[in-house]
Amino acid sequence: MGHSLIDHAVDILNKNDLRTYTVPTHGLYPFQWNWDSCLVALGQSYFDEARAWTEIETLFASQWDDGLVPHIIFHKDDPGYFPGPDVWQTGQPIPTSGITQPPVAGFAVRRLYDRAKDKAQAAKQARALLPKIDAWHDWFFRCRDPEGTGLVALIHPWESGRDNSVDWDDAFDRVPTEGVEPFERRDLMHADASHRPTQAQYERYIYLVQLFRDLGWDNTKLHDASPFQIVDPGFNGILIRSCADLADLADALGEPEIAARNRAWAKAGSAAMEALWSDTYGQYLCYDRKAGRPVDNPSVAGLIAAFAPLPQKRADRIGTRIKNMGEDVTYLVPSQPADTATFDGKRYWRGPAWLIVNYMISDGLAHAGQHDVAERIVNDSLSLIEASGFAEYYDPITGEGCGGKAFSWTAAMVIEFLTRSKELV
Repeated sequence: MGHSLIDHAVDILNKNDLRTYTVPTHGLYPFQWNWDSCLVALGQSYFDEARAWTEIETLFASQWDDGLVPHIIFHKDDPGYFPGPDVWQTGQPIPTSGITQPPVAGFAVRRLYDRAKDKAQAAKQARALLPKIDAWHDWFFRCRDPEGTGLVALIHPWESGRDNSVDWDDAFDRVPTEGVEPFERRDLMHADASHRPTQAQYERYIYLVQLFRDLGWDNTKLHDASPFQIVDPGFNGILIRSCADLADLADALGEPEIAARNRAWAKAGSAAMEALWSDTYGQYLCYDRKAGRPVDNPSVAGLIAAFAPLPQKRADRIGTRIKNMGEDVTYLVPSQPADTATFDGKRYWRGPAWLIVNYMISDGLAHAGQHDVAERIVNDSLSLIEASGFAEYYDPITGEGCGGKAFSWTAAMVIEFLTRSKELV
């Protein structure tokens, strides 16, 4: 079983490979996406180390001068996607979007280095990426944590990777739709509308893009100007993990200043995460910085936080929380608990399970000693593949594959689960 699944996963990655970058899937997502590429590189490293390094190097070749690594790189024209570079108008040499995505690069590069067979070549390529990833981390704390809290805020739902999460519903009520330029969505040409964000959500997504565009994409202004400012524990957990991993890698490669800086960010972030903890839910919650209050919704964001180095008592509670959630679904981990009124098992981030989320949560819990929960998550993930193939995401109750098909990061995560399962569990 394992070898055939790996062969199928490798075939998907090769079919979606455009030589220097990988598309998530043809049609629906025809460009290079930030965190997709970093996670895809993990799968590529199993069969082609050099290609894995190229994936991340191509991403960072479009890093902005201020340190931002954008969430989409528009390497070529494709009229089948909206919003394209004509909407973003960021003025970059290679057109990009103007917002970012979860910063998994520090984690991914350390993992590529640790598993590399050609250590000398890996050290050379990792050393070249170190200052670029460090500059991106610095950008986060300068531009998204202006008051020095230790935690960064999202200013657009797309930055979280969880575009239409229930976490954003109340905050989105503050985002107007007046003045939004007419547009035609292209995602519905490739995916079932009932699986995708609503039209009203899309209008607010585009309002924010227009707002930031009108400010000239000046990242010293965008945080304070945005009506949407959310501190996401999952996003911050990923950043903390990447800072910690980059610090360890920098130590190994003889870059003590980068190591010290990133270790300090990780330490401050870990301490600040305590303010997001909810004893009521047994997990972390998002915090609405604009409204000055927690978001009263126990989404998967508060579980992804387990990817970061956490206090043992928090990791243990999250493990228990996920065990309990597993009683309401067939397959872990739902992006919204099935016992909430807002759960929708097929609509993107309002219920479906995602293998990238399962990978990060299982990795964090395994390192915290929660091996039984991690094993259930890994087994459920592979069962979803057996049931519905390499889909973008899955209904956690029926197992139906939803969204895009032949999906790159799903394939990469399958390779990770099958080649690293002993280490994970």
